[in-house]
Amino acid sequence: MKINGIILVRSASSRLKNKCYLEFGNINIIEHIIKRCKYYKINPIICTTKNKEDKNLINIAKKNKIKFFAGSSKNKILRISDCCKKYNITAFHTIDADDPFFCGSEVKKSFSLLSKGYHVIKPSKSSSSGGASVGFSIVAEIFHEITKNLKKNEDTEMMWNFFKLSKKKIKIKTFPNQKYNVKNCRLTLDYYEDYIFLKIIRDFLGNNASRKNIYKLINKMPELAKINFFRNSEWKLNQSK
Repeated sequence: MKINGIILVRSASSRLKNKCYLEFGNINIIEHIIKRCKYYKINPIICTTKNKEDKNLINIAKKNKIKFFAGSSKNKILRISDCCKKYNITAFHTIDADDPFFCGSEVKKSFSLLSKGYHVIKPSKSSSSGGASVGFSIVAEIFHEITKNLKKNEDTEMMWNFFKLSKKKIKIKTFPNQKYNVKNCRLTLDYYEDYIFLKIIRDFLGNNASRKNIYKLINKMPELAKINFFRNSEWKLNQSK
């Protein structure tokens, strides 16, 4: 089963400056995301914007010999739709560059559900609450259709709010929480405290750490989660806005 992982990334970041270029072992965050995709046999595609500062992301994609696409800066749905058209992609999984320890096995399980007639598989509740284990699995046709009802520069950062624009009845399923989803723990990268916490996990377990081993580490050393979990309420508030 070939999975195209569309890596959504931009150089600009408001809360943690240039976070995709932060050091993460011997490489930076975005290179880590690319290598983690390859480790789980997911085909990585950098999907960024046409903004000048994002040319560096394209250079990184070229350096790592992977596909890339630069599109609309505001309209994420259009950007992804155009990326899919360029590479004749019929279905994909979104890989967020903010989630350095996404779970490859969950990505594969999520993507496999599309074969059961679903058009969209949403992230699990645990993942959406800061667990950062899995993204969206989506049939590209849905995005192609939605873009027809959007303004070219419309802000579609929160993609799920626009699924209702599809004239076709979309079959949506939320991916179930998995066995090793870590509770009361924040594994996404938005704040400096997140970076410190994620680096500590990397120092203990390495770049290819499995969710199972992360789960075991946090259960063994629950005090680690206190480094950044207090940020979760602020992050959720920003997501709701």
